[in-house]
Amino acid sequence: MATETKAKTKTIRPLEGYASMSDQDVVTLAMAVVSGMTGNPHFTTPPADLTVLKTNTDTLHALISQSLDGSKKVISEKNKQRLGVIKMLKLLGRYVEIMSDNDPATFNSSGFQAASTTKAPPQPLPVPTIKKISHGINGQLLVVVKGKKKAKNYELRFAQIINGQPTNWTTITLPNVKTVIPVNGLTPGMTYAFQARAYGAAGFTNYTDSATAMAT
Repeated sequence: MATETKAKTKTIRPLEGYASMSDQDVVTLAMAVVSGMTGNPHFTTPPADLTVLKTNTDTLHALISQSLDGSKKVISEKNKQRLGVIKMLKLLGRYVEIMSDNDPATFNSSGFQAASTTKAPPQPLPVPTIKKISHGINGQLLVVVKGKKKAKNYELRFAQIINGQPTNWTTITLPNVKTVIPVNGLTPGMTYAFQARAYGAAGFTNYTDSATAMAT
């Protein structure tokens, strides 16, 4: 007997991130929610009074203007008022999420914006940095690379410089760059170019610009 498999439906949730919102963005969202939910037949028993939310938002808007003169007292009052408005928005957001029952039209009528259900693709890492190259024993150079958070591993490559150009790159794969990287077997008196790159979830970064040093 064939078994039907239902596709998993992702829950529609409100876009939050209140900490990164400007004061004016909080006001704009709150007013959109007041407008969208007031008299809305889908949301008849909100957990926060919409009239109070409007009053609190109007007060926040006024305090934003008053705080422009830099008064520490007014700024403190504005920040406190902002937190109060955000608390009401969080309560209403959870309520809208439940009452919408994953219906986009119903959710959107609330004034809240829906968070994206698409997983953001991994972002490329910044290019690492070669901080220092110093001399070790004969035929050895010591390379210090500044790593990047979330890098899975690194590649360091080096080549002799002949007629002003690096030739025949040799690559070393490194699990991390927490310690000095010794590069051995170099020819004393020859100048070498070094480049590094990091590997992360989005693949390799570009190589750094060349750093050069003469082996001794």
